[in-house]
Formats: sequence, C-alpha cells, structure tokens
Amino acid sequence: MTFAVLLTEKVKELSKYNIDIYGLEDKQYDYDMESGDAFFQELEQDLIEQGHFKTHVVLNKSATMIQLNFHTIGSVTLTCDRSLEPFEEPFDSDERIILKFGDHDEELTDEIEIINRNTHRINIARYIFDFIALSLPVKKIHPDLRSEEDEVELEEGEEDGVLVYSSADMEDPETEEEEKVDPRWEALKKLKGE
Repeated sequence: MTFAVLLTEKVKELSKYNIDIYGLEDKQYDYDMESGDAFFQELEQDLIEQGHFKTHVVLNKSATMIQLNFHTIGSVTLTCDRSLEPFEEPFDSDERIILKFGDHDEELTDEIEIINRNTHRINIARYIFDFIALSLPVKKIHPDLRSEEDEVELEEGEEDGVLVYSSADMEDPETEEEEKVDPRWEALKKLKGE
C-alpha cells in the first residue's frame, strides 16, 4: 500500500468526525458515530490500539457558543499491568465541551475553549478519544486478577473529589479542629512541655 493510499484512508477515517458548523441555525442537533480499531490507529497516541465504541453527540448552537454533550459507550483492549495479558475494558462516558466564539483559538479549561468565529468546521475525534482515555482506570488490571481491594480502589478513584464550598450548617471550626487532633500529637506536645 502506498503512502498516498494510507494518508487517504487516515483522512477518510477521521473525517467522519467533522461537523460543519458554518451556517447552522441556533438550535439542537444530534449526531451518532461509531468506530473501531481504525480510529485509534489513526490518532497519534500510544495508549489504545484496539477497541470499538458508539458515540451520541448532542450539539446545541447559540449565537455566542456551541455546547457539545458526548455519551460514549464501548470497550477497548488494554494490557494488564500485572500479567501483561490483553483484556477488554468496557467504558461508559458522559462529558461536555463548550466552544465559545472569539477572535482566536485558545483552550481556557478542560471543558471550555475559544474558537475563531470564522471557523467553518470542527473535528471532534480528539475530544472523543480524550473522553475514552479519561474513563479508563489508572491501574490496568485483568478482570481475572482483580481482588476486592482493586475493585474498591477503582470505584473510589471515580468519586474522589474535594469539597470546596458547602452551605450546610457547620459546627464551630475551632471545636472541629480540637476534635480532629491525633492523640499521638497530644502525647508529643506533653513531652515538649506545651
């Protein structure tokens, strides 16, 4: 196969993920996309070589921005970190990207980007890949080798977060700090003479 034929196939595979946004009315649009190994092989990445998935994209266009909601389900072939055996890892991902119209292209956050208002077409292949990659576990353990501890770690890792603000009634912060002091520190303070 010649380089030109390979390049054409690559362009053809990734062009499935082009969305022409120029001239779209301000309303909601739905897109369904499906792909397999060719998708992962055409992207310049080393994380996933094989897999298959279906994505449903809901595009909401307004005068100032485009909101893209992605629901992707499927499975990919991963290599176990313990046994080096390949295994299928299912995933189910719901993510969102907001593209605001501006004078230049810039990524503001993981979820918000500015795109030039003269952009005629966007390609969402990279977003889909990123969301699939983020939905995979950090530890790649074959299902036959997973213990209950591994399962708990995988589940907890998905829900970890930091509470930034809560409007719930709170006790006096000084009282909470006193209650949370480790008894070993109290013993050390006594030795120190405080």
